[in-house]
Formats: sequence, C-alpha cells, structure tokens
Amino acid sequence: MKTELLYLVWVTALTGVIWIPYILDRIAVWGIPDTVGYPENPKLQSPWARRLMKAHSNAVENLVIFAALVLAAHAAGVSNSITATACAVYFWARVVHLAAYAFAVPWVRTLAFTVGFFSQAALAWQLLAA
Repeated sequence: MKTELLYLVWVTALTGVIWIPYILDRIAVWGIPDTVGYPENPKLQSPWARRLMKAHSNAVENLVIFAALVLAAHAAGVSNSITATACAVYFWARVVHLAAYAFAVPWVRTLAFTVGFFSQAALAWQLLAA
C-alpha cells in the first residue's frame, strides 16, 4: 500500500473513533437512559467533551478534503516524497489538533490546524503540477 493511502486509512480510523470518549462522558453525565434517548433538557457535558465534539466535527470536515486529494493523487499516479510527507504530516497534525482542542491549548490547536492545511495544499500543488 502506498504511503498516502496508508495515512488516509490512519486519518479515517482516527476520525472514526473520536466519538468514543465524548460518548463515555455523556453516559457519565447524563446516564444511559438519557444518552440513548432524547432528553428534553440535557445537562451540559464536561468542557473537554464539548471541545472534543467540535474537534470531531472539524476532523470530519477536513477528512473530506484530505481523502479527495489522496484519492485523486492515487488515481492520477501522483506519488512522491512530497505527497508521502504531506500525508504523514497531516496525520500527526490532526493528532495534535485533537489533543490541543480537547485540552484547550489554543495556540497549539491553531498551529496544528494550519500545518494540516498546508499539508493539504502541498498535496493539491503536487496534483496540479502533474
């Protein structure tokens, strides 16, 4: 498997499991009946869980862009050290973004997001230059 596709799988898997901690918090705060039901006035979840939900939404939004770029590169046969590095950097930027968002580290969160953006831009550049 090409490096780019491997990192697409890792990014997708990470995005796919982000919900688990905030749902566990929901169970702890709301209880199981309200978690699986539709409570009228639910209690607020823990601040870190609310931030993690936002991080999850952001990860899903950016997965669409990253996946489209990786799959387009794969279909076009564009694979080189820049695309492989961009995918690896993107994955680790998303890990840092997730942790920084959950633990409320504002500058790190923004920096990680920016690094991820430029990783996507590097992929797009390689595709457009091919």
